[in-house]
Amino acid sequence: MVKHDDLIEHLLATEQVILRREHAGLDDALTRACARGRLRRVLPGVFADPGRAEDPVIKMAAVTRWDPDAVIRGRGAAAVTYWPDIATGSTVQVASPFRHRAQQGFEFTRWRVPPELVQLSGPIPVTTPSLTAIELATLDDSDPIDVALRSKQANLESLTTALRLTSHRRGNAHRWQVMLDSRAEPWSRAERLAHRLYRQDGITGWATNAKLVLPSAGTYYLDIAFQRERVAGEVDGWEHHSKPDVFETDRLRQNALVLDGWLVLRFTWTMLTTDPDYVLRATREALVLRRRGWPGPADPVGRRSRPEVRRTGPD
Repeated sequence: MVKHDDLIEHLLATEQVILRREHAGLDDALTRACARGRLRRVLPGVFADPGRAEDPVIKMAAVTRWDPDAVIRGRGAAAVTYWPDIATGSTVQVASPFRHRAQQGFEFTRWRVPPELVQLSGPIPVTTPSLTAIELATLDDSDPIDVALRSKQANLESLTTALRLTSHRRGNAHRWQVMLDSRAEPWSRAERLAHRLYRQDGITGWATNAKLVLPSAGTYYLDIAFQRERVAGEVDGWEHHSKPDVFETDRLRQNALVLDGWLVLRFTWTMLTTDPDYVLRATREALVLRRRGWPGPADPVGRRSRPEVRRTGPD
């Protein structure tokens, strides 16, 4: 009995979950441990420590050990790849080529995920960030794609590839709409809205997430850059820019841009949603002023050449 209990403790410490089929000699000991509350059944023949049985990672490990062809998808996949802050909920979403009976705490979809769209998170197979973002995103909630782009674990090409490799799935017409709205690779919902407003109003000549190297100040990525006119549009989402350290960094960043000759416009989520005409009007006025030569960049003797701005988005 003691040896069996010690082995169970060892297995929990090293493997996190115990499969009955892998330990025939522990069959009775596992049953007794469950009866005493020392173990908790997570799936048929799969056991975990009761204190950790609801941990999403434990549940993911349990289901992928139970069904070796299973792949974690949805919020669980996002949490262990590119979006650690996402709320996973109490249900783990699983794709499997086999039909499974309903199991509490799990949602099964009969689907063999293309191997190109599966990666490992430790020992757990999960859908890639590109596929996960595509599956989770909607036109009303584009955060999954925006976060994936911002994390740089996905780009427009990988997102498009994921969609093409799963072209048979229901709802893909809607997903293609989300992709079309993502073509400038926004990093936030506010940036996405700004891009949409510019397109609808016919404002062109801008690049997104443009890399600007200032030798004396560092490297910056401009949310929206009109390179020819040297006009920068900075989109301030409250959830990010309200942080004290970001507040300070943003001021240093703006000073560096202004001193380098950029005209900087700052737009908030409130401006974009309640007064989009102001955003468009301010942008057009800034472009006109710059085309007329005001305000021009400082040009002291010996001024270095203007740094290169690399385009990373369309229009």
